[in-house]
Amino acid sequence: MSAPQSEDNGPCLLQVEGRLSPPQPQNKPSEEVSYTIDDWRPLVEPYQKASRWRSTWQLVSTLSLYASVWVMLFFAVQYSWWLAVPLIVLGAALLVRVFIIFHDTTHGSFYSSRVANDLVGGLTGMLAFTPYRHWRGEHSIHHGATGDLDRRGVGDVWTMTVVEYLASTRWTKFTYRISRNPFVLLLVAPAVLFLGLQRFSRKGAPDRERRSVRNTNIALFVMICVMGSIFGFVPYLILQTAIMLGGGAGGIWLFYLQHQYEDAYWEHTENWDYTVAGLKGSSFLRLPKVLQWFSGNIGFHHIHHLSPRIPNYHLERCHVANPMFSSVTPMTFWSSFRSLNLRLWDEASRKLVGWRHLRALR
Repeated sequence: MSAPQSEDNGPCLLQVEGRLSPPQPQNKPSEEVSYTIDDWRPLVEPYQKASRWRSTWQLVSTLSLYASVWVMLFFAVQYSWWLAVPLIVLGAALLVRVFIIFHDTTHGSFYSSRVANDLVGGLTGMLAFTPYRHWRGEHSIHHGATGDLDRRGVGDVWTMTVVEYLASTRWTKFTYRISRNPFVLLLVAPAVLFLGLQRFSRKGAPDRERRSVRNTNIALFVMICVMGSIFGFVPYLILQTAIMLGGGAGGIWLFYLQHQYEDAYWEHTENWDYTVAGLKGSSFLRLPKVLQWFSGNIGFHHIHHLSPRIPNYHLERCHVANPMFSSVTPMTFWSSFRSLNLRLWDEASRKLVGWRHLRALR
């Protein structure tokens, strides 16, 4: 089923002419979720309408807290940089929440007004060092293809199958291992993505998205000049980089967990199903309430992928109100760390597996 308009035993080694060959994929559709669009669409419709006062309160309160952190940082660094450390952590957590608001605007769900979404998206995107229209274009591709093995590569985490990995060159294997290393994923990737890659448009991007990148870069230059004149350029760059790296690490961690877990969903295009990709291929991450607040309810990602038009403040209500969604197995904060050991999609066992799986194959 295509997306609506706006989802044997372990692998074995096969003996072929005296040589070991990797397990061959079983190209069959997943049958674990039998729901259809007609089943869930009436359930999500009541929650798709944005609330102006909820959105405005969330925006004003979040930006006020984020601005307050910067005010306190200004005075803290006058006395001791150690006083700035907890404020940097708080600022990074608030930046994750700013990004969730930005994320909603790219879906047109934060406000019912397109103009309001564009204005808020441009502002929050600048604060998150992310061009609004360019990221919206990439993210829409992600939503229309998540879990599709034949449409990987835009707006997702680089994921290879076992067969692809075993057949790849040494250099590709090396770069893939580096990209899936937790240190690189959480410490290096935020700097590369938010401070580097987001400053350039992707190849083949429409002119509108290219202008978005250019305008965001200009706005960032102005913001850096203003804030640098207030804090001093070196102190400001240190503080801004620390907050960006902390917030970026939290954001990438959440994004990683949303589709990278053992029983995730991957299918080739002919068997891919939008509903299954939402309910089985997008996680339900149950976080402590304080982390749920900072992450803007994005842990209810299975709901979000079924209906991106639902604002973040309605996701939990939709989940709780419908047994069909509540039956999805949750991932807890502590169990989520197991996902870091998963590296490759094994089409034979239909699971994400780790490097130990390759050693077992050999």
